[in-house]
Amino acid sequence: MSGLAAGIRLAHFGKKVCIFERHNAVGGLNSFYSIAGRKYDVGLHAMTNYVRPGVKGTPLTKLLRQLRIDREEFALCEQKQSRVAFGPRGETSLRFTNDFAVFESEVARTFPAQIDGFRKLVQLIRSYDDVSLDAKPESARTVVRLHLTDPLLEDMLFCPVMYYGSAQEHDMEFGQFVIMFKALFLEGFARPFEGVRVILRVLQEKYRQAGGERRMKCGVRQIVSRGDKVDRLVLDSGEEITATHVLSSIGAPETFGLCASGGQIGSEKPGAQPGLRHSPGRHSFVETITVLNRQPAALGWGDDTIVFFNDSSRFDYACPTAPVDPRSGVICIPNNFDYGPDHVLPEGIFRVTCLADPAHWFGLPEADYRAEKARWFGTIHTSARRFLPPSDPAAFAAATVATDMFTPRTITKFTGHLNGAIYGAPVKVRDGRTPFSNLYLCGTDQGFLGIVGAMLSGISMANYHVLTR
Repeated sequence: MSGLAAGIRLAHFGKKVCIFERHNAVGGLNSFYSIAGRKYDVGLHAMTNYVRPGVKGTPLTKLLRQLRIDREEFALCEQKQSRVAFGPRGETSLRFTNDFAVFESEVARTFPAQIDGFRKLVQLIRSYDDVSLDAKPESARTVVRLHLTDPLLEDMLFCPVMYYGSAQEHDMEFGQFVIMFKALFLEGFARPFEGVRVILRVLQEKYRQAGGERRMKCGVRQIVSRGDKVDRLVLDSGEEITATHVLSSIGAPETFGLCASGGQIGSEKPGAQPGLRHSPGRHSFVETITVLNRQPAALGWGDDTIVFFNDSSRFDYACPTAPVDPRSGVICIPNNFDYGPDHVLPEGIFRVTCLADPAHWFGLPEADYRAEKARWFGTIHTSARRFLPPSDPAAFAAATVATDMFTPRTITKFTGHLNGAIYGAPVKVRDGRTPFSNLYLCGTDQGFLGIVGAMLSGISMANYHVLTR
């Protein structure tokens, strides 16, 4: 989405733009696919950063203005409510909606001794310049602990923001924490009735109308430089393309891997070997998708849109020692957005995301890989259902009409992201610069997070590096 947004922005100002996409579908990590005529969203649980009409000065309103999109075109429908649920069966729970006052009152009710510190933290978050391209990195855990003393509340705040945006284990850079806290709690969740396809259709149409060119199933095999500039791109077909500027949305280590001269990304010099600074994150995710022949409300699951859960004494966000860590995760029930009284998704959808060890999934022979998916599918569901109102497992099984599951192996196969890393490298390149004066990063490894953040990344890098010159 960062590439599409950058392309739209540049084409609006008369630049001749071409997007090269190796896959047969647009969207990258936020796309969709079809099995037996049924379409499945991947990536998008919810579009974060949602604000209602009339609210100005937010990422969503900036995005719509810069891409010349009417907000009605995205047809966004708000969440009903979501929760952060901790304990063996979610005994400690913080409910939140798109009204931040609800979350603040939940914190005050559940952690009365922490509410003053929480409010001071929120005040800091509101005033923090999270889009600064030259902000100095600092530990989010360290900053949060200046305001909160209860480790349970600390972990309950970190669980959602890390699951929705952290390439780093255990901790986050504070600017990244602020971006996600604002996106989830101070702003909110929404989704088009038809899912991610709506957003992608709008972006593609805006790009086409602006005169942009797009080549599908046409990847870039090599970035060839001469001196400190990119000289040409070599496509998978062998064709060579020249350009005055190149924006790469595939990630820092992935971009480095295409550079024929071996130029390192970021502040390191051309010719250096890739180091830990721009290695992909160690952890990845698995996600199960279950399609039901009835609405989740018929199973007693009609209230919660998204549930972030954790059953352990501390929240352990890291690459697991097992193939999957089912102790924590995210439940998404797309049926539970407020689509209006006359709009109901035709089928029930139940999605669960958990942390995974990429190395395990990449090394399996095909038969073993399929068997592992089947084994972990059941384990993940058993763990996740503890955090929803009790329901009859037999009724759930009888209502199931289709299932699917993706793993780190799936992510790398269809997106090219090394190690199945959803959120790229732990260290971001906020200004998007590389050692080459006309090659820039946008998207995951530039550092603006979420779907809205990805599009703003593309816009910002186009504005900053191309349109101001």
